[in-house]
Amino acid sequence: MATQNHSKIDITVFRGWEDTGKYVWSPYVVKLEARLRFAGVRYVTSAGSLSEAPKGKIPYIEYRKSSSVPEKDSQSRQLLSDSALIAKTLAEWDVIPDLNAALEPSQRLHDLALTALLENKLDYSLWAILYPMRVVIGLLVHCKISAMLDGQGTGCFTPEEIKASRLEIWEGLNAQLVESRSNSKAGSDEPFWILGGDQPTEADTSLFGFVISALICFAGPDCQKEIRGFPALLDYAERIHNRYFPDYEKWPA
Repeated sequence: MATQNHSKIDITVFRGWEDTGKYVWSPYVVKLEARLRFAGVRYVTSAGSLSEAPKGKIPYIEYRKSSSVPEKDSQSRQLLSDSALIAKTLAEWDVIPDLNAALEPSQRLHDLALTALLENKLDYSLWAILYPMRVVIGLLVHCKISAMLDGQGTGCFTPEEIKASRLEIWEGLNAQLVESRSNSKAGSDEPFWILGGDQPTEADTSLFGFVISALICFAGPDCQKEIRGFPALLDYAERIHNRYFPDYEKWPA
């Protein structure tokens, strides 16, 4: 994807951790960073805090005034939260392109379905097993997540049932990537995309985020072991990493 010229743009991504030059555990942080890098938009990172985050969510960004922002939205400093809403707002301000603008209606629906599969089902199955994360995120946040899991049904499943569901999702995504890679016109080292097109879509930002999260989160060793059994997922992540995140430390082999 062509890099856009946004020399006046000044964005700070607050990721919850410092760890400059490294991925963080949150798939939504990685998703947001991928969204910006796919567009060639420069940014810096910082830890930030939940107390300052709009909506009380990580990631969030600080966007400093640019001439590309509509006059009615122009402020010296704007805080935006939620990875999907951040991307939508920045696209409306013409800071980043709309990745799905050229998709046919059926492709757009497919993209939405894949994103929902990752963020509304796989996400909950990952949280359900990361017991040590209670120590990291705090008991209060953990209780909120537990209530959410119970409310949407995931909290009622046994660990074996949750694992089976998670593996089914990884298997389906891996199979789709095998097909997309075989149909891709990209070179052997170039990224290929989940819908099989020449450019990434919104679903790719989510998928990359969740694959990286599973690979680096030592609180979920079962997830790390599982995902390493899907070669297409690993190849997909490695190609994107090499192209768009060469300055970041790679996950352990």
